[in-house]
Amino acid sequence: MVSSPEAPLIRLARPDIDEEDIAAVAEVLRSGFLVQGPQVAAFESQVAELAGRPHGVAVVNCTAALHLALLVLDIRPGDAVAVGAYSWPASANAIALVGADPVFIDIDPATWTMRPDALAAALTADPRIKAVMPVHVFGGMADLSPIVRLADVHRLPVIEDAACALGASLAGRPAGGWGRIGCFSFHPRKSITTGEGGVLVTADRALAQRARALRNHGLDPDAAAPDFILPGYNLRLTEMQGALGVAQLRKFGRLLAHRRTVADWYAEALAGLDLVLPAALAPAAHAFQAYVVLLPRNASRDQVVLRLRHAGVETTIGTYHQPMTSYFRTRGGYRASNFPVTDDVAARALALPLHSALSRAEIDRVAAALGTVLRETS
Repeated sequence: MVSSPEAPLIRLARPDIDEEDIAAVAEVLRSGFLVQGPQVAAFESQVAELAGRPHGVAVVNCTAALHLALLVLDIRPGDAVAVGAYSWPASANAIALVGADPVFIDIDPATWTMRPDALAAALTADPRIKAVMPVHVFGGMADLSPIVRLADVHRLPVIEDAACALGASLAGRPAGGWGRIGCFSFHPRKSITTGEGGVLVTADRALAQRARALRNHGLDPDAAAPDFILPGYNLRLTEMQGALGVAQLRKFGRLLAHRRTVADWYAEALAGLDLVLPAALAPAAHAFQAYVVLLPRNASRDQVVLRLRHAGVETTIGTYHQPMTSYFRTRGGYRASNFPVTDDVAARALALPLHSALSRAEIDRVAAALGTVLRETS
């Protein structure tokens, strides 16, 4: 058994908040102008620029961004949306919340993202599918060239669930810039954070303006005088969050580079262990929102998490097998054998600590502790 450490806990995640971030938020608080102002506008514009898109719409979280993406594309009850089986449940939840059905697509065994051949089969089999939602799992981009090509053949829009992938790029095109719409998250576990927050990006001005109306009670964003053109939500980002986002973006390049350096350190430190390490379609195609490995099949992940915690290392599962969560399993009648690759990955995936304050010595400590635990539990 790994003994309790004297060193402090190595946390799974930790947002990078410094005095400049705090000062930016304090300045907004002192101004008395707290909602939907110039800081939000600057933040959504800068995120859109990173995604190579002219329009950005900031909302309260990425789930709201996905929800609005489906609404502005007129996905409705009776429709279906193809989505990767392995993701945080927000991906499928957004589909269900517009009354449509998720059609879950099994994942690639290397990248853990939507498998193009499985998507092709689903598009042929299910004429209800009206959109395709690939998920860039843990910041690693899905194989978008064949996915977008398949969607184009079937005349379907692509919504990139790029929640984790800001800063990643594939074939010179950034995450969020491949589909009709891309959606990003700024939760505290992401590379940069606004506490909670999301941004929808698109090249289509009409879609962006409809999303702006939906986020703000249906208020027409182009009208000279207030005019409510549809029933909308209240999904506005605050100015404090916008200011924090702008401040965070100023150091985004450094934070992203450090995450990739930590991933390199992990690859070296874990090389001798019986683990499957994360893979990317290209070096730039992974933003490493999380560093997730697959444990040996004979390892008990629950025991590994418990023992690593006792050794001073915080870990957790990777993410969720969406069709096997209670709601979707019951609703869709799914069995584990329907998604064999997702079955395997979801059962073995372990997220290791990853944040901007990690040092090489801490990575070596994580690797040593994990090696000890695996030897003790094998």
